Amino acid sequence: MGQAVDQAFFITTLGGAFAIMNPFVVLPLFLAVTHGMDPALQRRAGLRVAFFSAVLCATVAVSGAAILKFFGISVDDFRVAGGLVLMTIAMGMLSGSGSPAHEAPAKAQAMAVQEPPRADVSFYPLAFPMVVGPGTITAIIVYMGQARTMADKGAVAAAFGLVLAVLAVVLFFASTIGRHMSQTLRVIMTRLMGMIVAAMGVQMIAAGLKAILPGLAG
Repeated sequence: MGQAVDQAFFITTLGGAFAIMNPFVVLPLFLAVTHGMDPALQRRAGLRVAFFSAVLCATVAVSGAAILKFFGISVDDFRVAGGLVLMTIAMGMLSGSGSPAHEAPAKAQAMAVQEPPRADVSFYPLAFPMVVGPGTITAIIVYMGQARTMADKGAVAAAFGLVLAVLAVVLFFASTIGRHMSQTLRVIMTRLMGMIVAAMGVQMIAAGLKAILPGLAG
């Protein structure tokens, strides 16, 4: 018989993946970067962003542990560092200023808004670093490190795959959704996801410190 999937682990991973790669937070930048594009090209760009993001996520999931081992870094060390990165991202989301660790560089955003795109922007700055930035990379490596069975690893893949599927749908219909999504709703959603990401950061830091410094656990 196959191994049972830990439903609580799947739900936690799904919530974390959605909070970090929130398609509705990515949407405004996607609309700015693809401003002036033909609708058909814009829809194609949306699908390419989802595809490139999936490739990047799969690459991190497969090679992340090996990279940590190469540099002599434990998952718990990375968990603490990753928690700090998530806290930085969360503070930006809560303040409304964004975070350079998670968003495309400001210069790239400004250039995208000022003039129609001349090159393919699906990979940079949209797939990387907007969708798959340090926060996403951290979450994938930590969740894969927490996965004890193949079923758990499958749950991580399914959770991120589901979020990427939602991302593909949202970006495919970006122009339509953008017309019906008020600025107030975007701000509320960003603040809410910021709180979730902050909580994830605290959880990662606490778990990592307990493993590194067992005395903290009492």
